[in-house]
Amino acid sequence: MRSNRGRITALILIALAGVLLPALAFGQAPTIPKLTMELAAGQADPAEVSTLLEILFLLTVLSMAPAIMLTMTSFTRIIIVFHFIRQAMGTQQMPPNQVLAGLAIFMTLVIMMPVGKAVNNTALQPYMNEQINFEEALNRAQVPIREFMFKHTREKDLSIFYSITKEDRPQTKEDVNTLMLIAAYTISELKTGFTIGFLIYIPFLILDMVVASILLAMGMMMLPPVMISLPFKILLFILIDGWNLLVGSLVNTFQ
Repeated sequence: MRSNRGRITALILIALAGVLLPALAFGQAPTIPKLTMELAAGQADPAEVSTLLEILFLLTVLSMAPAIMLTMTSFTRIIIVFHFIRQAMGTQQMPPNQVLAGLAIFMTLVIMMPVGKAVNNTALQPYMNEQINFEEALNRAQVPIREFMFKHTREKDLSIFYSITKEDRPQTKEDVNTLMLIAAYTISELKTGFTIGFLIYIPFLILDMVVASILLAMGMMMLPPVMISLPFKILLFILIDGWNLLVGSLVNTFQ
């Protein structure tokens, strides 16, 4: 085995030497190709510069797409509730994280579909048809998104960030900074998700207490109550059609 490894290592070294030695023999060091982007001074068309900046902005938005999805849509509340239901049932990693995340993403697409249609009709399509410029399209796209976030943001959460930044309180919704609105919306979603999770925990906690009391009365103190209550939790969740009830209730909270 060692001799075979030695032969493989020797072959790799010989191959590397065959690639590098010819360049070194002619006094040339092996170089790595570089990719550069230049904008010649005095020869740049303002339209080309504007298009380049728009492309860079779109690339930046795409790189931040996961964070945008987490903070500006219904995904946060849904994924928190899903994890609470799994912990309350005590099924450990069932359903897996990938399944819960995938279901949360598709539910988010369904819930945010009216907002997406409004953005497409008022901002994206006019911009693609060259009816409006990029700045106006961006301003139009913010309107339905801001309306959605305002609907589910608590005024108390929004005032926290104005207290931190010591800025003047807005008189109308149009005066509210979008960044502060996103932060306040995220906090509101966290609170709502934890509130729903607490309500989900109560019936399963009662079932755990009943099973633990029965085992204690029977003198079976060495038997973990979770092992006995888990099948009953799953049976209860199936009998009430838990996933249908949970998904429907979550969707209705955004109506």
